Amino acid sequence: MPALDIGGLLVEKPIIQGGMGVGISMSGLASAVANEGGIGVISSVCLGLVKSELQQKYREANKIALRNEIRKTKELTKGIVGLNIMVAVSDFDEMVKIAFEEKVDIVFLGAGLPIKFPKIFPLDELKKSNTKVAVIVSSARAARILFKHWWKNYDYTPDAVVVEGPMAGGHLGFKKEQINNPAYKLENILPEVITVVNDYEQASKKNIPVIAAGGIFTGADIYKFLELGANGIQMATRFVATHECDASNEFKKSYLNCNKNDLTIIDSPVGMPGRAIINNFLDDVSRGVKKPFNCPWKCLKTCDFREAPYCIALALTNAQKGNLKEGYTFAGANAYRIKKIVSVKKLFQTLEKEY
Repeated sequence: MPALDIGGLLVEKPIIQGGMGVGISMSGLASAVANEGGIGVISSVCLGLVKSELQQKYREANKIALRNEIRKTKELTKGIVGLNIMVAVSDFDEMVKIAFEEKVDIVFLGAGLPIKFPKIFPLDELKKSNTKVAVIVSSARAARILFKHWWKNYDYTPDAVVVEGPMAGGHLGFKKEQINNPAYKLENILPEVITVVNDYEQASKKNIPVIAAGGIFTGADIYKFLELGANGIQMATRFVATHECDASNEFKKSYLNCNKNDLTIIDSPVGMPGRAIINNFLDDVSRGVKKPFNCPWKCLKTCDFREAPYCIALALTNAQKGNLKEGYTFAGANAYRIKKIVSVKKLFQTLEKEY
């Protein structure tokens, strides 16, 4: 496999482990991936809920837990460590500042367009930082809007772009009717995004790699998307079924036990469609059963907790800890193809052989 160069950050293998919240990709998984030459990615979302031993208010607990996870990951690896930060979280600015203060190698900004991101720092400080910035988009239109705004207002561009197609797990950047529309397949949107990025590569005089994501499952898939013009790939679902993944065994077994018909598109309380594995919890929700909860703090900007049928942060935290009666698992479209749990090292060996 070719190496991936992100503004001088040289990644031995062009494989990025997607950030998975709540608490699915923390120090255990991220360090293992980094040790194999890919980019291991921590998810920053709601770590204060996962780390229930922290007695502070959740917003403070999130900050403490995130710093701890970044430092723990760095103790476990000399490889490349990334951090996924959802634009939709209400403590987005705080999470970004911690990422730069703790000197993570690269941040991945998704679940919304980070139009105002460069305003978080003095621009000179941002440009001098060794922390790279990648943005996650689902269309050429989104890429064009973001690049145009950053370039016009800040004379600045992302260091990399992740193009996430509709076969991804979790929250999706597509309308429901677009998810199964062939026009929105990753194979079709990838070249369009590459065209947008090429324009700004010329203007900024720097290389901006484009990374394909969403439904990539095998080494043959990696080869296919590199041939289509991607510089690297991001995969997440495949990494859940590893010994090092930070989820509970019950969470992992939900992948092993699901079939294709168990994967469904849900209406998330945050106002976006999402792909998950259907279970009794989601069956109840689909029948109109409300799951009572107290909102400790409005963790997502787009969540109307007064109207939400359940707390998504709590449901995902319960699943991470193995309580699937009170939660559910997000998963990519290929989750049903997973048949066993392996080590991250074994998974990398398999992907390289398939490639």
